[in-house]
Amino acid sequence: MGKVASTVHVVDDDRSFRSATGELLGVCGYKVVLHESAKQLLETSLAEGPACILLDVRMAGLSGPQLQDYLSRQGCRLPIVFISAHGDIPTTVKAIKAGAEDFLTKPVIKEKLLEVVEQALERYYAMAEEDGQRSTLRSLFAQLTPRESEVFSLLVRGKPHKQIAYELGISERTVKLHRHQVVQKLRVRSLAELAVIAERLRLLPSTRDDERTGKNIQETRPGITNSVRIS
Repeated sequence: MGKVASTVHVVDDDRSFRSATGELLGVCGYKVVLHESAKQLLETSLAEGPACILLDVRMAGLSGPQLQDYLSRQGCRLPIVFISAHGDIPTTVKAIKAGAEDFLTKPVIKEKLLEVVEQALERYYAMAEEDGQRSTLRSLFAQLTPRESEVFSLLVRGKPHKQIAYELGISERTVKLHRHQVVQKLRVRSLAELAVIAERLRLLPSTRDDERTGKNIQETRPGITNSVRIS
């Protein structure tokens, strides 16, 4: 991993800890930006290059957890590692559940700090790669016609060709033609891969929504069953 290009934001109102941590990370090849408050961090551009945040819990103004919540609501997904002298189980659990990479208690062993920072940056790269793949899939999916999108939606829900044809008012042969186009445009070779794409693009409904849809179809079209198998 290219540490030189990776930025670590250290947000802590303890000047001595902030300086010592910044010096350590700088010697190890990271670009370090020091902030004595959440306000200072928010005045900094966080959208450039790989980065993570080392965040204190108790600070004047916004606390660490409050800053974490704010960044999440703003769509910032930089990995966060909490470091605090006041760690307790409820705070730790809450921070981890909210997406924190880890929660360390001061004083922090040098090797442990570097290990966790590296893990946080690895997570950043993994998310960036996933975002890139999702962007590619969105571009491919945008090539589908409205009818092909409808067929795709029903295929990934496990609907057989006969049921898709009935619901869309087209022939089974036409369904197969649309399916062929969907597979070609999305560059896959199986319906299982279509389901993976639907999952990555968050196009699959919740189980409850799907059950409700199936129930409505059965009520309005009694001859059709709500199959969950892939044809």
